[in-house]
Amino acid sequence: MPKTKPQSLIFTLMMVFCMVYLMTVYTISDKFGGLSIPIFWIALREMWIEYIIVFLLIFFVITKLAQKLAFRIVNPVNDKKILIILAIQCFTVCLIVPTITLIAVFIHNGFSTEWFVQWITLAVKCFPAALCLQIFFVEPFVRLLFRTIFKKQLIKSE
Repeated sequence: MPKTKPQSLIFTLMMVFCMVYLMTVYTISDKFGGLSIPIFWIALREMWIEYIIVFLLIFFVITKLAQKLAFRIVNPVNDKKILIILAIQCFTVCLIVPTITLIAVFIHNGFSTEWFVQWITLAVKCFPAALCLQIFFVEPFVRLLFRTIFKKQLIKSE
């Protein structure tokens, strides 16, 4: 949907912010046994290291790799746009969740003999939430927001 490099940058910043924030809320609420108002503030305060890491990974590595993998099962010329978007979203989640949960385990728990179990546990907990958030909530919301912000520029480029 973004047509230029600056638009891609802004789209990615918005997408990553929403996903990292919501996944931080999810993991903190899981840790504390439920969702409460203070968790939204705690998540906003604690999400920034992961935000920077995820942004860099998504913008420079994972998007290209997810597209390459998606285009092995969908054809960008012949298949419907929604199938292409869903395939790319699924591969993005499949690539980022194991990566960022591994990094998060080391950031929050340090290096220990339990790192592998902590990583797998966190990845298994986060994967379904990340996939559902990405497909059903965040992607549609960010696309709507992006189209609203860049309405004039998107119309001119068509």
